[in-house]
Amino acid sequence: MRYILVNKPFEVLPQFTDEAGRATLKQFVAVPDVYPVGRLDYDSEGLMLLTDDKQMQFRLAEPRYKVPKTYWVQVEGVPTDEALEQLRRGVQIKDGFTAPAQVRLLPEVPEQVWERSKPVRFRANIPTSWIELTISEGMNRQVRKMTAAVGFPTLRLIRAGIATLTLSNLAPGQWRELVATEIQELKQLTAANLPGETAPARKKPTERYDPNFEQKVAARKAAQAARAGGKFGFSRGPKSAGGGRSAGGPGASGGRSAGAAPRGSKPTGGSTAPRPGGKPAGPGRSGNGRSSATGRGTRGSR
Repeated sequence: MRYILVNKPFEVLPQFTDEAGRATLKQFVAVPDVYPVGRLDYDSEGLMLLTDDKQMQFRLAEPRYKVPKTYWVQVEGVPTDEALEQLRRGVQIKDGFTAPAQVRLLPEVPEQVWERSKPVRFRANIPTSWIELTISEGMNRQVRKMTAAVGFPTLRLIRAGIATLTLSNLAPGQWRELVATEIQELKQLTAANLPGETAPARKKPTERYDPNFEQKVAARKAAQAARAGGKFGFSRGPKSAGGGRSAGGPGASGGRSAGAAPRGSKPTGGSTAPRPGGKPAGPGRSGNGRSSATGRGTRGSR
């Protein structure tokens, strides 16, 4: 497993591809098969965690695990004690009511803050200040909406910490691997299973393409039909004298020999062998006792 901490620069997408050609993490982290834990807006800066540990990725981004994330926020104006207290209690934003936050007014710009690639736009007649804000939720652009809700819009946003991980001396665009103790701390933080939690879905294995698939299906159906026909006697041959079946198989119909006339039909004429116990047919008599000329049998002269 890989666990990577990167300082995402300003105006870099928190992903590895972009159809519009904007800067992405791929330009800074040349490590395959790792993915971001959560998001950090295009116009925000600071820490992001990348990993191929899917369970860790899911749990660190899940608000119910309450993983703290700390931000340095440059705001327009100087927040009042009342405004800071509102943030601590939670504020109403478009996405809902936020959970209580930890917040403090910083006396000066944090030492680790660097010059941004594009200067911050601010009004010359309004001072700016920095606050440190810690939350464990992940609503869309939550920090910006929270400071705006109390009257102090965000000018610059830097994520300075994820749980126990900090920026330290990591410059924008730089990254490093987590050490074993840092990985262990993250795992302990998200060790417990939450009620109703489900593991990330696994992809179903894909079947290889078989060019003879249709022919195999047709052959299987034909074999099933043949077995069904044999079960109901559709292709049985006639029984032999010994109780077996003749070798005629399906060609023998109804147990009669191939030369026999169809059952229920009449002979076509001519002399035939007498039936056992009967009289032989005389001259001019057919086997059924009728004259072949008139179709009616004659008796002796009266």
